[in-house]
Amino acid sequence: MEITNIATHLSLMAKSQPDNLAITIQGPAGDFKEYSYRELEEYSNRIAAGLIQNGITKGTRTALMVQPGWKFFGIVFALFKIGAVLIAIDPGLGIKGLKQCMEESEPQAFIGILKADIARRILKWGEQTIYIKIMVSSLAKYFSDVIPLDSIISGASKKFDPASVSTDKKDIAAILFTSGSTGIPKGVVYSHANFLAQVDALKKQFNILPGEIDLATFPLFALYAPAMGMTSIIPDMNFTQPGKASPKKLFSAIKKYNATTMFGSPALIDHAGRYGEKNSIALPSLKRVLSAGAPVPPKVLARFAGLLKENIQLFTPYGATECLPVASIGSHEVLLETRKDTDSGKGICVGKPVSSISAYIIPLSNEIISSWDPDKILKPFVPGEIVVHGPQVTSRYYNRPKETSLAKIHGNEGEIYHRMGDTGYIDDKGRLWFCGRMSHCVIYNKEVYYSICCEGVFNVHHKVYRTALIGIKRNGETVPAICVELEDDFYGDNKKQLIRELIEIGSQHEHTRIIQDFYFHPSFPVDIRHNAKIDRHKLATWAQRRSK
Repeated sequence: MEITNIATHLSLMAKSQPDNLAITIQGPAGDFKEYSYRELEEYSNRIAAGLIQNGITKGTRTALMVQPGWKFFGIVFALFKIGAVLIAIDPGLGIKGLKQCMEESEPQAFIGILKADIARRILKWGEQTIYIKIMVSSLAKYFSDVIPLDSIISGASKKFDPASVSTDKKDIAAILFTSGSTGIPKGVVYSHANFLAQVDALKKQFNILPGEIDLATFPLFALYAPAMGMTSIIPDMNFTQPGKASPKKLFSAIKKYNATTMFGSPALIDHAGRYGEKNSIALPSLKRVLSAGAPVPPKVLARFAGLLKENIQLFTPYGATECLPVASIGSHEVLLETRKDTDSGKGICVGKPVSSISAYIIPLSNEIISSWDPDKILKPFVPGEIVVHGPQVTSRYYNRPKETSLAKIHGNEGEIYHRMGDTGYIDDKGRLWFCGRMSHCVIYNKEVYYSICCEGVFNVHHKVYRTALIGIKRNGETVPAICVELEDDFYGDNKKQLIRELIEIGSQHEHTRIIQDFYFHPSFPVDIRHNAKIDRHKLATWAQRRSK
């Protein structure tokens, strides 16, 4: 049987392991509600039948604003089953960001909780395009222009017949918006083939088997767990603030179900690792921990690894919304080998590309590259822009032809290469090294200063939590400088002495010797999705005001 839709995985699992747990949801009091694969399959089928009956069919662009949980999973798999196009918009993008995403994606249907629906009305989201409105709330009955989700489920007159919907791998499955941490949020067009390739790559790369238990702290990754036959634990947390999730609740969920896998943003891993170290927590059931969304500092890896069995690793898959996963590396290799190079300013090793992806380095350029030229590929250890090719690579942004033309390169046989917008190089072992975003580079005296390479040097100071390379305009030039966020214990320390120590550290490396300007910031601005990507442009504006 050829699988052309990610939802087919759920149906197959419901047949092969109907009574196995598919989802368990942690409540505010620490209690759990459990649902089997049979229940999830039947629930999503009822929703699918009701959506079709109410006008949401194949190709209907549907904005979903529902919190992760039982209804969220049921709706998402129902949308995939009927071939509708899921529009996933991060609720933490803010009023301006949400309005822009709604306008660009042109949703024809809207499914949201009460709060989201009220915001849609007041702020006139999708006013010109949305003609089907569904509310996920018991109060929906008091609104005459919306359809309650409960009535959709109970009012479906027919059972959903999978054979009634023909899905091709090339069909659009979803529009997933980037976090906008390095610019404006962009809607990435996902085909069913992209999702299937991601599931396949994750299973192969991390040897994930049906029956495993996954603690999912990132909603999108949680969708893959049922497709891989895993039980997905949805913790009680604010998914827009992963760095503030309760480690006590996370660890209790892991221990209750003997979770084998955990996915968390670097901010969550850091926060939970500190709590675990302080309270001597051990997590013996975990077979692997994954963290993505931003670089994970070696000291954060080392701290969390101390909670795991000695032979268990924390993996840091590298990728982007436009292509994931691209590469991966384990904490053993980082802590025993590549850490010393990161600390000396050679970038962060993100590992070898996964089996389905080819990665290349080409010269830095802000221009459109219309056709792929293999002669442009740079030699090992020469930094440039990272370009990737493979089945996970998405083809375009929705309603953004300019951004699509800048990000995509076309091969001679129609294949698509994605420009990651990241800088890096490939070493003599075929491993990919990340040096920072192209937009975060500072050019001074015709030299390129790479953010991650410069920051790695100063991050070794024991009083430093993290640093950020910025450019300060001075006398008509842009000079490289460093913003510093200290560990909490050291905010009362002598800043002038700290600067002298940092200058001394920087003087030991050619590429940081010139940096003499340091600005201490109480709490770096970070992205909403992962709470880990530093907004260096905001920091630069902040520091510029203080440099005068």
